Amino acid sequence: MALISGASRGIGAAAARIFAAAGYDLLLLARPSAELDGLAAELEPLGRRVEIQALDLTDPAAIAPGVAALCARGLAPTVVVNNAGMAYTGPLAAMSLEQWQRLMQLNLTAVFQLCQVLLPGLRQAGGGHIINVSSHAAHHAFPDWGAYCISKAALAAFSRCLAAEERAHGIRVSTLTLGSVNTPLWESETVHSTFDRRAMLDAERAAEALLYLAQQPATQVVEDLTLMPAAGAF
Repeated sequence: MALISGASRGIGAAAARIFAAAGYDLLLLARPSAELDGLAAELEPLGRRVEIQALDLTDPAAIAPGVAALCARGLAPTVVVNNAGMAYTGPLAAMSLEQWQRLMQLNLTAVFQLCQVLLPGLRQAGGGHIINVSSHAAHHAFPDWGAYCISKAALAAFSRCLAAEERAHGIRVSTLTLGSVNTPLWESETVHSTFDRRAMLDAERAAEALLYLAQQPATQVVEDLTLMPAAGAF
């Protein structure tokens, strides 16, 4: 059973398809959209159980009750994929506090909140696997991408600390560190770039990497897997 956030499109939707094909039942979180409903309808003929929850992870007060409502349907995840995220392009000196807080909430704090809600169930089950989707921007400074770089660097540190704390409970934590991926993120109103998206990774390859991490035997863990376009960093 896998829970995937940001599941309505991009890497999240690709992961939902690949995990379903590999035999996983799914709990899918995303903002309300026809895409989320359509994805659930698409996956149900595969014979997997698919439960969806429309949830805006930028609203911190909505996360605990939203996840509780989803898990109350009788499915308990053993794999958690924290994929939801956003980016913002522009100098740090000009970024509004509201935009900063929104980005940090979605890219970092929501992951913390989701993990807090789900950890008791994972511990009770004797273990599980949390996979956080990060970026090579966690390790490199890119002008006009400062807030995004900072959020992903903090996510990488969060993943390491969580792994150290939860190891005794049989809970493994992995980070998937990605170079540029061709997803709808590049079409969002907060991102302005002229990168050649044809040279980027595609969402399906990123989703395959997530499945690879999830399918590691319980006796081992890939702590961080880095996947980059052959063209390198953009």
